[in-house]
Amino acid sequence: MAVSRMDLADAASPDRIVMEIFKHEPNLPIPVPIESLCRQLDISAVQPLQTAGYEGGLITDRDKCDGIILFNANSPETRKRFTIAHELGHFLIPSHVPSADGQFLCSQQDMFRLSAGERDKRHRMEVEANRFASRLLLPAKQFRIDVAASKDPDIQQVAALARRYNVSKEALGRAYAEFREEPTAILITKDGKLLRSYVPPTKFPFLSVRNGSPIPRQSLLWRRRHEVGIASDLDEADAGVWIDIERGKRAPTLYEQVLPQKQGFAMILLTIDPPADDDHDPDGDRTAKERLQHRQAQWRR
Repeated sequence: MAVSRMDLADAASPDRIVMEIFKHEPNLPIPVPIESLCRQLDISAVQPLQTAGYEGGLITDRDKCDGIILFNANSPETRKRFTIAHELGHFLIPSHVPSADGQFLCSQQDMFRLSAGERDKRHRMEVEANRFASRLLLPAKQFRIDVAASKDPDIQQVAALARRYNVSKEALGRAYAEFREEPTAILITKDGKLLRSYVPPTKFPFLSVRNGSPIPRQSLLWRRRHEVGIASDLDEADAGVWIDIERGKRAPTLYEQVLPQKQGFAMILLTIDPPADDDHDPDGDRTAKERLQHRQAQWRR
């Protein structure tokens, strides 16, 4: 590798730093060799974390001359990789200043953080480190191509790309919802309740089911029997189950797909076809079942 921290000297934001890394390392393989990259960028060691209750950590000085990245040895390999990338973000983002004892200690909850209050500096740093990790492990130029390879959104594609990039399905799904051209949302559930949701605000309508709430009984999660690790077919659902429909407005066509996982977890993919004007709706003469069959036939091509 040729990239050095000197090459990143003028970059301050997570996106700009990642952009500079790939500018100087355009041929980094996929999966990104995150530990080798850490060593190239002045991380002297990547080692298991000894402090219980944390997912990762960084030991450095206030000038960040070098650093040691820590990770939870009991976590899956995919989570370790995200944690290491997250801590590298803390090390490289200039505004991230360690505590008085020269440490960042990050919980599992920090790894899922996507937003923070304007005055909450610590949480903002965690949000930025997560963005850095996602952008680094899922290089936008190649990831955009891979995401567009499937004609329609597909939860099986999420699983396949998670294996290709060696990241968790959730980390992949979060980016997948952002990069798909169609309005797409990814939901993570646990024991029939919504745990987290990844909904691109500029493309997907407001989700009416809140984190911690039970998944609606009309959901495909309950309407079909599922086998762990086997994705369901894409199925048309009542849009009003998931999103708020304004009075007098035509509801969009919404499709749902479920991937059950171990220990009561499941991933749900939602995607919508925005309502078209009746005069221009190519599906206008089809029944709902016929529209679904037509879409599934295209989806399997």
